[in-house]
Amino acid sequence: MKQTIFKVEGLSCQGCANAVTNVLNDVNGVQSAVVDLDSASAQVDFDETLTNFETMHAAVDEAGYTLVK
Repeated sequence: MKQTIFKVEGLSCQGCANAVTNVLNDVNGVQSAVVDLDSASAQVDFDETLTNFETMHAAVDEAGYTLVK
């Protein structure tokens, strides 16, 4: 299991942070994700054998936000 903190661009309210949290938690291989509005960051615990940054980035992008390494 790997734990990483990514920046999230496009957050303007707590609803946005919740939306990105839900999107990340729906990605296969993500054990847990928590998005913090104040720091505009996402702490993600994920299984590197099941997912990667590109997959998570695509899911967040589809929701209208940007995940940054």
